[in-house]
Amino acid sequence: MFSISIFSIFIDQCLKIYVKTHFIPGTGISIFSFFWILFVENPGMAYGISILPGFYGKLCLSILRLVFIIIILYCILLFYNKYQNKYLNYLIVPLILICSGSIGNFFDSALYGLLFKTGTVYNKVINKWITYSEISKFNNLIIYNNQGYAPLMNGCVVDIFYLPIVNIYIPYYIPIFGGYHIQFFQFIFNFADILITLGIFLLFFFRKKIIKIELY
Repeated sequence: MFSISIFSIFIDQCLKIYVKTHFIPGTGISIFSFFWILFVENPGMAYGISILPGFYGKLCLSILRLVFIIIILYCILLFYNKYQNKYLNYLIVPLILICSGSIGNFFDSALYGLLFKTGTVYNKVINKWITYSEISKFNNLIIYNNQGYAPLMNGCVVDIFYLPIVNIYIPYYIPIFGGYHIQFFQFIFNFADILITLGIFLLFFFRKKIIKIELY
């Protein structure tokens, strides 16, 4: 069952590395009008949510990701060793999906700052994250003395999927709502975020079966 996790992480990292080494941040391609491959770097959590600004905020977020992964792995092993019944997979599979997505994003935040020459960095003077305008290349750790664009645990997560399912501008002559730009879904995310979201959805969907694990 852990082969699911390994394969998912592999797909996630392949997609991210390809996009980071072939696109400039803020650029992409339109597959359909409602589906884009759009490259942005995210210093926050899933779907661009940020909790703390700056270097230490990014470091804390990376550490929290690692702690969360350890807790999920512990829960998977605990339940797997303690229970063996037909309802177990309704819990184990969603947890593996959540863990796989978390590991995928943790790799970005932990290692991408060292592995790549360029990336989005935090400027303390203007209190903003500053992006770059070139295609990123792998960092030669020997030649550049382990100096990538950011220290360990301070890389940015690569986001690549954009789904503007609704993206319309309402003309001014429409009463009340005229002049507004309505956009849904405006978040940019990655394959790891999809795994996490799917895992959470499955936990909720199979909640009635999950509570039966201890009864059998």
